Amino acid sequence: MGRPPLNRRLAEFGTTIFAEMSALALSTGSINLGQGFPDTDGPEEIREAAVRALREGKGNQYPPGPGIPELRTAVADHQRERYGLSWDPDREVLVTAGATEAIAAALLALLEPGDEVIALEPYYDSYAACIAMAGGTRVPVTLRPDGGAYRLDLDELRAAVTGRTRLLLLNTPHNPTGTVLGREELTAIAELACEHDLLVVTDEVYEHLVFDGEHLPLAAFPGMRERTVTIGSAGKTFSFTGWKVGWVTGPPELVTAVRSAKQYLTYVSAGPFQYAVAEALRLPRSYFDGLRDDLRAKRDLLGDGLAKAGFTVYRPAGTYFITTDIRPLGFDDGFAFCRALPERCGVVAIPNAVFYDHREEGAPFVRFAFCKRTEVLAEAAERLGCLREV
Repeated sequence: MGRPPLNRRLAEFGTTIFAEMSALALSTGSINLGQGFPDTDGPEEIREAAVRALREGKGNQYPPGPGIPELRTAVADHQRERYGLSWDPDREVLVTAGATEAIAAALLALLEPGDEVIALEPYYDSYAACIAMAGGTRVPVTLRPDGGAYRLDLDELRAAVTGRTRLLLLNTPHNPTGTVLGREELTAIAELACEHDLLVVTDEVYEHLVFDGEHLPLAAFPGMRERTVTIGSAGKTFSFTGWKVGWVTGPPELVTAVRSAKQYLTYVSAGPFQYAVAEALRLPRSYFDGLRDDLRAKRDLLGDGLAKAGFTVYRPAGTYFITTDIRPLGFDDGFAFCRALPERCGVVAIPNAVFYDHREEGAPFVRFAFCKRTEVLAEAAERLGCLREV
């Protein structure tokens, strides 16, 4: 062939590290703390709501393009009750095939080739691929360890803005570092976006998994409602990641733009599950509080085990991931460490370098997921104790 079969925009993206490490977990019988999916299902009443929808013929054929009205209304009600944000379910809410499609559709819709996108590094790996598919240029601003947590340098963020900057792509609570951006940081981001007339896409799928501090939607800050696309998802909150139900909220002109791209991706998806998620969003606050408290305890269980094994642990304020530094154990290459860890200890993790453009920034850091059963995390912590003997 005259040229490689893969589009040059995607040439840098091969098989994801998640596929590689999950295969390694299977082949070695290791505990998989790499990929972020729970090992138990969510609430039984929500699973039964999906079964009921199937049996009643709800969603078995194509649902409406923007999503079923029940779910769009539930999303709007949830945002209003939680954050005081008012969205029109008919014009300002769009249901997507998970947050990943929402990110892709938003970037495909809002970017022209050559537009610059500022993203907080390290970042969820699909961000880079979606920016590339849209013809945009990534401009990473790096979160760095400081005092036991990862922090955003606002001066570095301001310096990254140029005349070609079109969009800020944010994630809070932040995967993989667990950083939760606070009021001061979000105020500065909002002021920067308004000053330079920037659009913002904000990935808030971990909104209910905040252990320290609180989740503050950027769209609620002055001047941001009209320029922000907010992305949410059911997968992380209700532990049904395979259902792939996400959503976008924002002003009509931005949501319409995202829908224009989305309709040529999946068109529609997850019909019966949309009815179940509509019910899930109306669960009492005790459910959300219980989820948070359970994951906080699991964070502490695994974090203590990792510290005991010799890692430097950056205890996350949110999400269900813990980032660790492997240098105290005598290692500085996260890829080599993670590829050897299953044979050495029977545990799988993810090297953080895959989430960086500046690979050297992430080289000595490794991420573990703690959205697993307590007994699994306890066993993983016990197995990791073998590193003390290396």
